[in-house]
Amino acid sequence: MKILIKNGRVIDPSQNLDAARDLLIENGVVVQIESAIRNPQSAIEFDAAGLIVAPGFVDIHVHGRTPGQEYKEDTATLTAAAAAGGFTTVCVMPNTLPTIDNRSVVEDVLSRAKSEGNGVKIHPIASVSLAAKNEQLSEFADLKSAGAIAVSDDAFPLQDADFMRRVFQYARTVGLVTMLHCEDTSLTGGGHAGVGRGGGVMNEGVVSTELGLRGMPRVSEEIAVYKACALAREVGNKIHILHVSTRGGVEVIRSFKAQGVKITAEAGPHHFALTDESVRGYNTNAKMNPPLRTREDCEAIIGGLADGTIDCIATDHAPHAAHEKEREFDGAPFGIIGLETSLAVSLRTLVENGPLSLPQLVEKMTTAPARVLGLESGTLQVGKPADITVFSPLESWDLNAETIRSKSKNSPWLGQTLKGRVKATFVRGKQIK
Repeated sequence: MKILIKNGRVIDPSQNLDAARDLLIENGVVVQIESAIRNPQSAIEFDAAGLIVAPGFVDIHVHGRTPGQEYKEDTATLTAAAAAGGFTTVCVMPNTLPTIDNRSVVEDVLSRAKSEGNGVKIHPIASVSLAAKNEQLSEFADLKSAGAIAVSDDAFPLQDADFMRRVFQYARTVGLVTMLHCEDTSLTGGGHAGVGRGGGVMNEGVVSTELGLRGMPRVSEEIAVYKACALAREVGNKIHILHVSTRGGVEVIRSFKAQGVKITAEAGPHHFALTDESVRGYNTNAKMNPPLRTREDCEAIIGGLADGTIDCIATDHAPHAAHEKEREFDGAPFGIIGLETSLAVSLRTLVENGPLSLPQLVEKMTTAPARVLGLESGTLQVGKPADITVFSPLESWDLNAETIRSKSKNSPWLGQTLKGRVKATFVRGKQIK
């Protein structure tokens, strides 16, 4: 099967390409990128006039909820939401039921991706410890051979420095990146585990004081980031800092990168586009961990994205059912969905009103996240799988519960008009949106 995508502006950071080009796909692979390709016989044409043609977006931080929490999200709805947002590759976090901590669960996630998904590539990230208890190391080597592409403590942040050091040493031995949720829970009251038990529920500051909600201080992230970076400097392994949310966190990462420590980092659209003011009214769709911070923090994250301190954008897509979010703020779970809004929010905040060019934004959503985990994604190079996103940076659309593809609807942008819309998504040459 041949597909000819014509008349688009092709942006591929992996090739330093930003030009008017046609792109020919054959048997699921990019076979030609040239100006004015003549239509081969039997090729299906897709007219991309006025649109951007980019590598399929890559999200390295997604909570797929499978296995065990399919009432929040299942493989079919996850991949539908990903395709709607232009994502052709997603990496799913290990806080499932059971935890992704052994070969059988990794294989189950991969099997479901093939049998229940729409073609979007799903890569499992394994837990650093058995049952995410941070007491006994998982078998990293076996997990890697089963298909896990990284290990992480997300949702259950490592506190013990000696255990973290052993995680790093094992991960270095087997060649896996360690993805870290940096939070000192002695300062936050337990983070995820503290919900309903007096733990912090939003950023500590003026707004938390006015609302009478327990705060999570920014220094809780900054201390944890420093500890992780210092240990990585000693061990020499590769670490990735998840969902950076504070100015201090950005500054610590910048300092250690300058020392040559093997660190990468990500930021979510909510952490550079929204502040803790969004929590007013006790809006549970603005409750997440790390929490929304201040305008000063947003500006620091944007600056970190612009200068390369923060390598990529990741959504931290975290679906929750309506009955879980529609309750008192203290008892509601942390997390929001983000796959379907990432492009539009990032365009508005980083390109239209910020320092990034459109090619730079595409790089942060394609080539850069793929590079962080060594994935063969995020490129339109000839001979590579035709994973492609076609989008309009100017088209406006309304986000509402009826049109959201995710099974859950917990978005802080619900009911708003956004600008920047995915028009088509291809995985291995097959159009899935």
